[in-house]
Amino acid sequence: MKIRFADHRLQRLDSDPGFRAKEFGDDVVRSFRKRLQFIRAAEDERDLYQMKSLHFEKLKGDRAHQRSMRLNKQWRLILELVEEANGNVVVVVSIEDYH
Repeated sequence: MKIRFADHRLQRLDSDPGFRAKEFGDDVVRSFRKRLQFIRAAEDERDLYQMKSLHFEKLKGDRAHQRSMRLNKQWRLILELVEEANGNVVVVVSIEDYH
């Protein structure tokens, strides 16, 4: 699947191995990069749902248009799926503390 970023810092976190975001530990950054590899390798969102360890879930309420993916017990990767003519695109929205 193709990936776009809603936040330039997240794009830099993905593309620049030397970039560190102070609010996230190295384990969260490592998990973030690994999750993006899974997303890029997926044909569509069904592949992500099949990998139970990712905890890929649709959110509820005001965020029903978004999905989350677990990075660790505390942090979640927030995503949006956008349909385009040439296939779905995953928009990486944020990394959020769920505690």
